[in-house]
Amino acid sequence: MHYLLFYEVVDNFMEKRVTLRAAHLEHLKKSFERGDLILAGALAEPSDGAVLAFRGRSLESVESFAKSDPYVVNGVVKKWRIRKWMTVIGDGASFI
Repeated sequence: MHYLLFYEVVDNFMEKRVTLRAAHLEHLKKSFERGDLILAGALAEPSDGAVLAFRGRSLESVESFAKSDPYVVNGVVKKWRIRKWMTVIGDGASFI
């Protein structure tokens, strides 16, 4: 199972994230090294959100990630949501 975490960010996100970026990237790195996080990145043109893809252990593990992300904790992410992703092809796809 996979999950997508969608972030909706505040206005002027690129400027407001600067002081939190190192801590946020460390948070991502730890999740990636555990094998949970697959891909992550900000949306561009406009920079109004981000999408993070997780190899699913559980919905709760993704919620825990979001709630402890420095961007969320410090209000740079104003809203987030998780969607179960039914993958059908690619490395680690859930259904074939």
